[in-house]
Amino acid sequence: MDRSKTLSVAAVLACATLLAGCYAKPENIQAWTKPYETNVTADRYVVQPPDELELRCAQVPEVNLQRQRVRPDGKVSFEVLGEFEVAGKTPEEISIDVGKRVKDHYTLSEDHAVDVRIAVFASHVYYVLGQVARPGPRNYTGRDSTLMAISEAQPNSMAWQRVIQVVRPAGQEGTEFLVFRLDYKKMAGHGDTSKDVLLQEGDIVYVPPTVFAQIGMVIEEFISPVARAFYGAYLVQNPPASAQGYMPTGGYGR
Repeated sequence: MDRSKTLSVAAVLACATLLAGCYAKPENIQAWTKPYETNVTADRYVVQPPDELELRCAQVPEVNLQRQRVRPDGKVSFEVLGEFEVAGKTPEEISIDVGKRVKDHYTLSEDHAVDVRIAVFASHVYYVLGQVARPGPRNYTGRDSTLMAISEAQPNSMAWQRVIQVVRPAGQEGTEFLVFRLDYKKMAGHGDTSKDVLLQEGDIVYVPPTVFAQIGMVIEEFISPVARAFYGAYLVQNPPASAQGYMPTGGYGR
């Protein structure tokens, strides 16, 4: 493929990146919640494997501060108290179940003397993808905002920080995915937090490459295999001086 054709393909793909933003509608941001408009607390969090739970019961030292990870079967086992089915329940519901078992073994002076807390949030995640130093899933805690997510992921030098896309995938059948764009440079540099919203489990924050970065990536995709092939052929014809007995098929001879 000649150079002009390669650049044409790169230009088309760069335009495709721009057009992807067409799915972003300003009104879609209404599906997200502002951090100051809601109080998301741990008792609304539904426990699933491999979350880690901690039992608090100051009146019973032998069970107090026990910590267990939720097993793949959705259960935990606390010493003395035995096994509990916890998957699909909130911490408050689990506290009630565990509290009943504790009262079967011990005499407690208060009605709510047992508390089960989430020590490690591990089962619910959101995603930060694209041109960032730390891409991948992030543990969802209920108070994760776009500013927090992007800052922790650390956009790299190829990131197009002005057109970051926040995506809420389609959930149940019949629902559509939602997308809105935010300007991270404006958010971080000017304190514009109008689009700093709370993420939900499964949300995706996508940091796209700049137009020039996209063109460079496409060109590299075409050039790299050719360069590797020429370099391999060169090594076969001109083995390194230190590689006496170098064999083109791999390894070294005597």
